[in-house]
Amino acid sequence: MDSLLALAADPEAWVALLTLIVMELVLGIDNLIFVAVLTNGLPEHHRDVARRIGIGLAGILRLLLLSVIAIIVQLTAPLVTAFGHAFSWRDLILIAGGLFLLWKATVEIHHRVDAEPGEEKPAGGSAASGLASTVGQIILLDCVFSIDSIITAVGMTDHVPIMMIAMVIAVAAMFFAATALGNFIKANPAIVMLALGFLMMIGMTLVADGFGVHVPKGYIYAAMAFSALVEGLNLMEQRARQRRAKRKRAMDHAPP
Repeated sequence: MDSLLALAADPEAWVALLTLIVMELVLGIDNLIFVAVLTNGLPEHHRDVARRIGIGLAGILRLLLLSVIAIIVQLTAPLVTAFGHAFSWRDLILIAGGLFLLWKATVEIHHRVDAEPGEEKPAGGSAASGLASTVGQIILLDCVFSIDSIITAVGMTDHVPIMMIAMVIAVAAMFFAATALGNFIKANPAIVMLALGFLMMIGMTLVADGFGVHVPKGYIYAAMAFSALVEGLNLMEQRARQRRAKRKRAMDHAPP
């Protein structure tokens, strides 16, 4: 208790906490897009349930990983050398997570491009199995992002309580933002393809990072923000065109 009080009175601890919270929120964007796209494929009455269970269990997983932080830090030790690069467990996990994202985004894009009109997406079994599969995929990918963010956080502070508080706040923000983002993507079908493109870019970044080619996150998020801005302007233009067409029809049908 005394150590926690001393930590709370330390200005450097507060700076580290705020920095970690911002970092976790920014890194959570990747995960949030994946959750929104993935859960939108479920029946409407299962979407919120999948988001809450998936993000809730993901939050518990992050806290459990922090409890074995000494093991997580050791994941950066070289494990095997191939193609002139020494791969660690972290590298292999990032490559596996990136390949999974690429596969998932490619399957979704293929379905949307090649699906026949009125064709239903394969359910893959009962609604319950679809829900369980979705929650499992959310937890699986969050594990990849969690390990990377924890290793990054270790370089910013040595205090596990600060990391735990930052993780809880970031997961709580994801919990409340997931439904809003999912509903927005569902209401604007054009955004779905943009989100899938984001997932492919994030997947490629994870694979590149696993092979030792570090791509600054700032470049990735700047590209995502610019693409979102352009798509937002397209949506505004489309809605303005629809309003003009509606007014024109009203004027054409107005009595003389």
